[in-house]
Amino acid sequence: MTDAKTTDAQPNEAESRERLSRRRMLGFSGASLLAGAAAGAGLDRMAAASTENEPATVAAIPFHGANQAGIATPVQDRLHFAAFDVITDDRAKVVQLLKDWTAAAAAMTQGHAVGEGAVSKVAVAPPDDTGEALGLPASRLTLTIGFGPTLFEKDGKDRFGIKAKRPAALVDLPHFPGDKLDPDRSGGDIAVQACADDPQVAVHAIRNLARIGFGVVSVRWSQLGFGKTSSTTPDAQTPRNLMGFKDGTENIAGTDTALLGKHVWATAADGAAWMAGGSYLVARRIRMHIETWDRTSLREQEEIIGRDKLEGAPIGRTKEREKVILAKMKPDAHVLLAHPQTNKGVRILRRGYSFTDGSDGLGRLDAGLFFIAFQRDPRTGFIPVQTSLATDALNEYIQHVGSGIYACPPGVKQGGYWGETLFT
Repeated sequence: MTDAKTTDAQPNEAESRERLSRRRMLGFSGASLLAGAAAGAGLDRMAAASTENEPATVAAIPFHGANQAGIATPVQDRLHFAAFDVITDDRAKVVQLLKDWTAAAAAMTQGHAVGEGAVSKVAVAPPDDTGEALGLPASRLTLTIGFGPTLFEKDGKDRFGIKAKRPAALVDLPHFPGDKLDPDRSGGDIAVQACADDPQVAVHAIRNLARIGFGVVSVRWSQLGFGKTSSTTPDAQTPRNLMGFKDGTENIAGTDTALLGKHVWATAADGAAWMAGGSYLVARRIRMHIETWDRTSLREQEEIIGRDKLEGAPIGRTKEREKVILAKMKPDAHVLLAHPQTNKGVRILRRGYSFTDGSDGLGRLDAGLFFIAFQRDPRTGFIPVQTSLATDALNEYIQHVGSGIYACPPGVKQGGYWGETLFT
């Protein structure tokens, strides 16, 4: 990323390319410097929309628009998701923070530094930007914001005069069978999803927003993710999750405006006019019992999922994208229970990521799926589908340990700010 002004301390173009090339070859794993962040792992991948010979602007995704980027956008390879608690009762400070965050997000997504950059004119003052993304391209960074139920109301209190604007669709998620939710990895007043093809760019974005928010918000919890497990580009290779199976074969395409309009984007007619053009985000941290899964026979694995492991073909078929024959599957197969035909045509847009956060102290890998789904209404999206999965054979190998639901407002107009339709 480039500073707002040029300094001798910045790497030149050749140095920037060399650094990017080294990191792509060596991979990346690390821990966020923010409290509550989890370690990321896995080999770094070549960015799909950025090469060493492309300038930063080529890999930049527009920030402004009718809808927020990072929803229907082609899924990037890396994630840094953070949930914040608002620690002030001053509405004006919250609004100002959202304006400051918007300016920073608009700059970072275009490959620029925050404010005056990492090398300011006044050496005795902290710089505006933390600097770890100096010389790196935008890497298709997107930043997507959402507001949790507790921003509108907490302990019966209307915190910021917006209680009446809480959408009916922004429900408190029910307790699902098998849930073992950690309150320290759940909830939050505001959530920000940072996605990029470079892990350092994603971490840099969340780190700077947390720094800007000092005194107004604090990080409640965060999660690093790698290796996208769902795709919004069905013409591309379907990614695999940590169980080794292709995931998201029938996900909604980011170019399918009809399905997006029906299942993803909220409208004024849905009951909350300020959410028109927005969407509802459900995040679930799903721990996989990797060691148990790895001792399960291939045949049983395939019957549990409902697809073959090599091609990703539905049971009874030979090719991945052939029509699913539900009658060929066991009644507790994951694909059968999650399929739209089983759920009255319900569709959700998934943007999940794998995670590994070291071990649990008992020699078992703390790894799994950080599930992210966007939908027009969780009451007709995630909730009925997850309820259907109560008898899923896969439940023996997974457990939901973290959760969050957020209302993601529409996109930002030029000169506007995140949440303007809510706070105006």
